[in-house]
Amino acid sequence: TVDNATAVGFLRYKGIQPFSPPHLTATPPINATAVTAAFAGCLRSLNSPNYPAAVPQTVDHSLLFAIGVGINPCPTCVNGTKTVADINNVSFVLPTVALLQAHYFKLQGIFTDDFPANPPSPYNYTGNPPANLQTTNGTKVYRLGFNETVEVVLQGTSLIAPESHPIHLHGFNFFVVGKGLGNFDKGKDLSSFNLVDPVERNTMSVPTAGWTAIRFRADNPGKTM
Repeated sequence: TVDNATAVGFLRYKGIQPFSPPHLTATPPINATAVTAAFAGCLRSLNSPNYPAAVPQTVDHSLLFAIGVGINPCPTCVNGTKTVADINNVSFVLPTVALLQAHYFKLQGIFTDDFPANPPSPYNYTGNPPANLQTTNGTKVYRLGFNETVEVVLQGTSLIAPESHPIHLHGFNFFVVGKGLGNFDKGKDLSSFNLVDPVERNTMSVPTAGWTAIRFRADNPGKTM
């Protein structure tokens, strides 16, 4: 299911002299998990007086988002079902009015603010999937107060098609404070978080059958994720 074609590109800034053709090394195989983990684990922010890393040391909201795929009924589909994406067993229903517009004008019936902070029915996320793969559907949001600190653990799952999930946070940079394979274990994994000089970015990847933890401060009002 993955296009394993390899391409190489080079970026040269204006004013920099052209360089001679480089000698390319062999690209690691597509399943080189250890190589990827080792490389990502070496990345650090500067955390200097000029470039401080303002990592939230405490959090007001501790969230666990399980990223999954489900199967919902579909009368018009060939086999009567369709594959859907979900987080914490909620498949997003696109509203007829933009969420931010609905919030600003206090429009009723566009969304609800009951998005679950944790999976409603915990299971072995990277093990055998549950028998029932049907999701709930809704336009749900999770509200944050201005300037509150947030920790989100994004948990990959083994449902139907395990894969690496790219995640982007609109309007924010965040700190990647932890990452691992398997199921996130708060009692064990929390102690390994890097709260000193973690990488700061706005997009990152949740590893296949693994998890990534981020922290940020909600100081940019609006709609994110």
